[in-house]
Amino acid sequence: MNQVVSRDVWLEARRQLLASEKEATHLRDRVNAERMALPWVKVEKDYVFDTPTARKSLADLFDGRSQLIVYHFMLGPDWEAGCPGCSFLADHLDGTLVHLNHHDVTLVVVSRAPIDKVEAYKKRMGWNFPWVSSFANDFNFDYHVSFSKEQLAGETVFYNFTPMDSAEGNDELPGLSAFYKDEVGNIFHTYSSYARGPEELIGTLMILDRAPKGRNESSTMNFVRRHDEYEDTAKAHSCH
Repeated sequence: MNQVVSRDVWLEARRQLLASEKEATHLRDRVNAERMALPWVKVEKDYVFDTPTARKSLADLFDGRSQLIVYHFMLGPDWEAGCPGCSFLADHLDGTLVHLNHHDVTLVVVSRAPIDKVEAYKKRMGWNFPWVSSFANDFNFDYHVSFSKEQLAGETVFYNFTPMDSAEGNDELPGLSAFYKDEVGNIFHTYSSYARGPEELIGTLMILDRAPKGRNESSTMNFVRRHDEYEDTAKAHSCH
């Protein structure tokens, strides 16, 4: 339990924290500006994805908008279910769609599992966001979120922009990528983020960071379960 003090002592401590919070906000603004100033890379490769209705190109995934955000969801061809951490993040996506779409941004989730497996897991979880399969193309490998057995048998794999010990790797890892399509149809890769990079998409964590016990975890998100796998109902205290 934390130290218990008078309101005046608490107020002084809170003001000191406020200064740090403002510093973090200003730093985030600077990082956002640096992110928007990144150079772009033209996408020269043709990618075709499987969807529930038809095969679609990367250009098609923009759905008439100029900006595309792809969440690389960990669900491999042989997996029985999606990654619990990715599922935790995905629980936060549906409510964003109307806002993103009206701001010229399309959000699509991509996994390497075949589309029937994607659709089955999506139905189980009750999600509505667009989710496509990259099973028939190299998209996941090219954007360094999927790794072959041969790659994992080597000493390192390239993840989060650096060589990583293969022993710490996996056949699927999480990430987020952004793309822009200009007026004549050219597509550019503008940004990618890996590991804990997309964490800010998880609103639950941002709320927990402000709760008295914070995230209350012994390792990163070790408390998370798929939302239909928690052993009991949410804890509550009766007023009676």
